[in-house]
Amino acid sequence: MATSAPEPSPPTVSRAIAPPSQIEPPGIARRLACFTYEGVLLFGVVMIGGYLFSSLTQQRNAMIGRHGLQAFLFLLLGIYFVWFWSRSGQTVAMKAWHIRLVDMNNRPPSQLRCTARYLLSWIWFAPALLFSWAAHTTPAQTFGLLIAGVLTYAVLARLHPKRQFWHDMLCGTQLVTHHPAPRKKPE
Repeated sequence: MATSAPEPSPPTVSRAIAPPSQIEPPGIARRLACFTYEGVLLFGVVMIGGYLFSSLTQQRNAMIGRHGLQAFLFLLLGIYFVWFWSRSGQTVAMKAWHIRLVDMNNRPPSQLRCTARYLLSWIWFAPALLFSWAAHTTPAQTFGLLIAGVLTYAVLARLHPKRQFWHDMLCGTQLVTHHPAPRKKPE
């Protein structure tokens, strides 16, 4: 009986995306453009989620069960973001704008880190929504407050040494420019 030499173990593949020396944070204008595009895409996610919720609960009036709908949509958006961020570091909008989410070691973030980032990213909206709720503002005033809050929060990134958003700093994540490798042409 012949014994064969043990097969060499496959080389370990580092999940790092690029060396830290090549990390380039995307500009704030590009991040806001991605943010806007994400909102357009999420409109469809929220519409389908709202339809699903109202169908399953037999909701006949938007004011009845609205807190349940809000909680459902909050969870649905959380699943959307955490799944994309932890899987590839990019949502559909982030792919279009060549932006990737990585941890501080330039690796894809864990699901726990992505969940924390999702929860802390509500800092973009929470102050405006709380003020709007307390002051009983009109929908137009609420929209204006949200726009002002988002722009203020985006400008605050200029205070960070690496121009990252503060919720990323708290979560140990960062947004980086990511250009995909060019595709090989078939011969």
